[in-house]
Amino acid sequence: MSTKMTDTDWANALEVFRASLPRRGAKGRNDRLVLEALHYFSVHNITWRALPERFGKWNSVWKRFDRLSKACVFETFFDHLAALSSSAHLVQMFDSTVVRAHVSAAGAKGGRRTRRSAVRAAASRPKSI
Repeated sequence: MSTKMTDTDWANALEVFRASLPRRGAKGRNDRLVLEALHYFSVHNITWRALPERFGKWNSVWKRFDRLSKACVFETFFDHLAALSSSAHLVQMFDSTVVRAHVSAAGAKGGRRTRRSAVRAAASRPKSI
């Protein structure tokens, strides 16, 4: 699976992204760099702290992502992209949610273990002669 985007793809994505941004507030300095960071983040399934330094400080990228997602920019962005596509009606779901299982769901032995208290162990007879 190729995850590379051509310059034409990036130009189209940036145009739609900028149209999706709110009118108020400070504008981002480098929208393409932020979109590339988000693309890298989702394709490589990494943590924010593992973003390469070429994208800038990971915390800055995360803060911008958080602000944009709270402002519903990405919903508008994907709606605009879907409107440009002739096959968008065939797509049923776009979701990158990861569901992690609890440790106890991994089949590890669980339950309470009965342990003898120190008092009971001292009061019992020795096991050997």
